[in-house]
Parts: sequence; structure tokens; C-alpha cells
Amino acid sequence: MSGGWSTSLLDCFSECSVCCLGFWCPCVVVGRVVEIVSKGQTSCFQHGCLYAAINHFTNLAFCITCGYRTKLRGQYMLEIKPCNDCCVHLFCNPCALCQEYHELQNRGFDVASGWKGNAS
Repeated sequence: MSGGWSTSLLDCFSECSVCCLGFWCPCVVVGRVVEIVSKGQTSCFQHGCLYAAINHFTNLAFCITCGYRTKLRGQYMLEIKPCNDCCVHLFCNPCALCQEYHELQNRGFDVASGWKGNAS
């Protein structure tokens, strides 16, 4: 599956539970995605709280999430689509988070279980 994303940016509505998390509790999605992308070096809780705090006080949390999108793309050699990572997160952050969540799911991760849950 290298090259193309397994879902499009606007497929965020394809799974109701992920869609709801991405739109109403993005800090949960961010924490889960970051924990797996960082291979357990960052905890879900820490990054989720960091995202929530930055977003609450500055609304600039996309600056963090776009970096992890870049890292995810690098790990799986995914194309820059539909535009660069920062623009995707700036203009469509919930959809980008859902797409990244789905990408990890489609690559065999149980994203809700975190890094340790997938290590065994």
C-alpha cells in the first residue's frame, strides 16, 4: 500500500465512531495517532492533552498535527495529497485526523489500543 492513501481526505464520514471522535474529541484521535506514529515514544494521554491545551489557548494545534502527518507519510511513503501537510491540517484538521486514523487501521493497527496494544 505504499504511494497512495488507503482512504481519501473526505472519507472521514465512512466510520461513524472515528468521525465523531475526529470532530468532537480530536485530542483523542491526535493522541492515538501520535502514539502509534511515534512507536510509543509519546503517550496518547500526553499528546492529547498538549493538543487540547494548545488548541484551547491559541487554535494553532494544527502545527503539531501536520508534523505527525509528515512522519506518517514518511513511514509508509504516502504521497502529499491533496496539498502539503500543514495546509491539510490548517484547512481540514478533523478530516486529516480521521484519514490518518483510518490509514493506521487499514495497515493493521488497532489504533484505540495504542502502541503497546499492537506490540504483542
